[in-house]
Amino acid sequence: MYAIISDGGRQFQVQEGDELTIDYREGVAEGAEIVFDRILAAGSGADLKFGKPVLSGASVKATVIDPEAKGPKLVIQKFRRRKNSKRKTGHRQVNTTVKIGAISV
Repeated sequence: MYAIISDGGRQFQVQEGDELTIDYREGVAEGAEIVFDRILAAGSGADLKFGKPVLSGASVKATVIDPEAKGPKLVIQKFRRRKNSKRKTGHRQVNTTVKIGAISV
């Protein structure tokens, strides 16, 4: 059984046991439970149900594995052909990693 959830303006296809990296959630601890309630579709095979736009009463429960997982480092370089005009900075996005548990329709 799988579900298509909407979170943070993006859609994810998830199954039980999947690890998912979502946007940073402030104030959640490791082992806490997050419930996704915007389920667009859920089921398997011929048993698949679609929402218009979401399924009412459906939810996906997930457990927080890492509340502050850092993404890859992005390097930003600015260069103009002038003396002392080079700039180099970087950025690492903070995300939350969750493990998908029960999918209820």
